[in-house]
Amino acid sequence: MPEAVIVSALRTPVGTAFKGTLRDTSAFDLARHIVGAAADGLDPDRVDDVILGEGLYGGGVLARHAALTAGLTSVPGLALNRHCAAGLSAVAGAAASVRSGMDDLVIAGGVNSASTAPKSAFRVDGEWVEPWMPPTHPEQPDAPGNDMSITIGWNVARRADISRADMDAWALRSHRNAVRAIDEGRFDAELVPVETPYGLFSVDEHPRRDTSLEKLAALKPLHPEIEGFSITAGNACGGNDGAAALVVASDGTAAAEGLPVLATVRSWSSVGVDPAETGLSPVKAIPKALARAGLTTADVDLYEINEAFASVTVAAIRRLDLDPDHVNVNGSGCSLGHPVAATGARMLVTLTHELRRRGGGIGVASMCAGGGMGSAMVVEVAAP
Repeated sequence: MPEAVIVSALRTPVGTAFKGTLRDTSAFDLARHIVGAAADGLDPDRVDDVILGEGLYGGGVLARHAALTAGLTSVPGLALNRHCAAGLSAVAGAAASVRSGMDDLVIAGGVNSASTAPKSAFRVDGEWVEPWMPPTHPEQPDAPGNDMSITIGWNVARRADISRADMDAWALRSHRNAVRAIDEGRFDAELVPVETPYGLFSVDEHPRRDTSLEKLAALKPLHPEIEGFSITAGNACGGNDGAAALVVASDGTAAAEGLPVLATVRSWSSVGVDPAETGLSPVKAIPKALARAGLTTADVDLYEINEAFASVTVAAIRRLDLDPDHVNVNGSGCSLGHPVAATGARMLVTLTHELRRRGGGIGVASMCAGGGMGSAMVVEVAAP
């Protein structure tokens, strides 16, 4: 069975939704841009498929649209939605197809434009309701379908006994790590600038250089009417725009065509949990993916665990007994932001390049996903 290797890993800078530099750049433009960059230098006739996680919710296949506008006319496309895990699941689908021998070269990733996405509405008791996002699970008293601050952030904080101070401290660490990564040029190899109506967008704009524990502590909880509620805008992810794409190839194709092997996909997993425990799903997904690769947490050099809420990452660290210094070393959702459909692919891009910068090793990317889901992927970067 062929190995599935990553031969290209790119992303756009992440923009702040509705008021950031990508606010007037559509998901279609982002998809064309990142797929075109990923396909640069490849023979279009050798590309078997484009798989993109997306959050348009309105039908259509963004991946096929991107293939056409990127000049890959002979390449089909597949739209995939697993909410926050969509981008990672797209790469898993590509790896599965390559390892099975059905495909040799697949572009996979995710695209998210919260700023320009059409809004969904449906009738409830004779009235039109416009939800934050289409629900992924039936409404539950302890897990509202359209309020993730309760369903994910607050539920995790209570179940894992994580305090407001714990979450604010982790959020501050996230911003400091992201700002340091930007200043040190750690993202340079993975970024593809985007031409926008407001100029060339080349640097992640969501991290806050001026944040502090005092500023984070001063933020009001999102639900002051709930006693003890500790989730704020500061210890939660942002609303964001962005795209990421990776080229997954068989090891034989990479060798035959002289493509650089950046990483090897070792395993992946997706799990389901009660929707009220969505934020704890990485605790289940990570060991499952590692077991499939014949590994344990002791073998892992770096983790990317999405900060949909700081409580999610802190809970995973505590429940799995991870070294915090090996987790989100370049920031995550609280700082870089969370372009939902693209985040999984963005994390994998960043993880791959950071492992290469450090001389190789085992990496794990994981996140919770709306509706009581979670995903994880294990990659290995060989030492030079």
